[in-house]
Amino acid sequence: MRAVGLIVEYNPFHNGHAYHLQASKEAANADVVIAVMSGNFLQRGEPALVSKWSRTRMALLNGVDLVFELPYNFATQKAETFANGAVSILDALGCDFLCFGSESGDISSFFQTNDYLAKQQKPYDEHFKRFIDTGVSYPKALSLAFQQLPDSENFLDLTLPNNILGFQYIKAIKQQKSFIKPMTVPRKNADYHDEHFASATIASATSIRKAIFSGAEGHFAIEQLVPVPTKELLTEYYQDFGVFHHWENYWSYLQFRLIHCSPEELKGIYEVEEGLENRLLATALVSESFHEFMLKIKSKRYTWTRLQRLCIHILTNAKKTEMDRNQEKATYLRLLGMTTTGKEYLNKRKTHFSLPLVSKLSSFKHKEINLDIKAARVYSLGVPVTLRHALLMQEYKQPPIFVQ
Repeated sequence: MRAVGLIVEYNPFHNGHAYHLQASKEAANADVVIAVMSGNFLQRGEPALVSKWSRTRMALLNGVDLVFELPYNFATQKAETFANGAVSILDALGCDFLCFGSESGDISSFFQTNDYLAKQQKPYDEHFKRFIDTGVSYPKALSLAFQQLPDSENFLDLTLPNNILGFQYIKAIKQQKSFIKPMTVPRKNADYHDEHFASATIASATSIRKAIFSGAEGHFAIEQLVPVPTKELLTEYYQDFGVFHHWENYWSYLQFRLIHCSPEELKGIYEVEEGLENRLLATALVSESFHEFMLKIKSKRYTWTRLQRLCIHILTNAKKTEMDRNQEKATYLRLLGMTTTGKEYLNKRKTHFSLPLVSKLSSFKHKEINLDIKAARVYSLGVPVTLRHALLMQEYKQPPIFVQ
């Protein structure tokens, strides 16, 4: 069975994702579609709109055959680490292809840029260090360093978010000596960060979430932008748990954590660096909301995304000793859901998987999966107190979702 892999968040699954999924399956002539999906907290440092179980069901009902979780220690990190973890899972699963959306839409430009940067590594690193020392953010320094290289304008535009992720996927495939064949399809209509609808039927997940949080009228406005199963599952989740998750749901817990942390304790949390602990502690006392807190701690050096990820690590108490900044590969395959086709693929291929397959949490012990469990506990705090136990128990008792 030919397998094409997708690296996703589905926050939520929308028409653009449906286009990408179908285009990927056709481009690879694939029999099975495998998604590696972030768990309850995402790469931009946000809680997912609905739980990973609800988003898994969305994926399966919209054409994905197998869904595996991207562990917390990859899902909540910079693009390079995120890509390393996701590619290693697809490789361990025996995927033949990886297909990603990009602004470029031309896979050759990714290979050319990767080869070019490999030859320019020394001057690139020197430019990067120079820009970092001026106080700009990590992604800004990477972009500026690339622009300093000769003829850089003839290569991939690495200022665009999906191009950046795609470039890191190619880099991870090469570094891990994977046999996965990468492919790309162009992004359709909406840009990743668009806050407004780009067309009557295609919009970014960012703009869809913004509409949802605007109230009942906004929820109605997304009907043309998402497949029917997504709309139904969003409605069901809200009926079951009374909320869609966003940062303000967690502000009181973050504030409590910060107020009761000493500077030394905070310095031990992953991504708290360069005296940032003092600024975080002082600002927590005088902020009435998460948004106000973020506006006060934002600076030229630290992007909004980086600071949100840091806040997640504070909430989950993810320590520097637990998180490896340079870790390249995942250590397990946590199955969240499957279709009949996906089950057939598992039955045929699982004896050849290069990592242990986890379908029952109680049967697997590992320090990295403990981070996923902590994340699930924190995520459950985002719903009303009477419903938290029900949401949290999904982490322990929910078997892989099966959709026939």
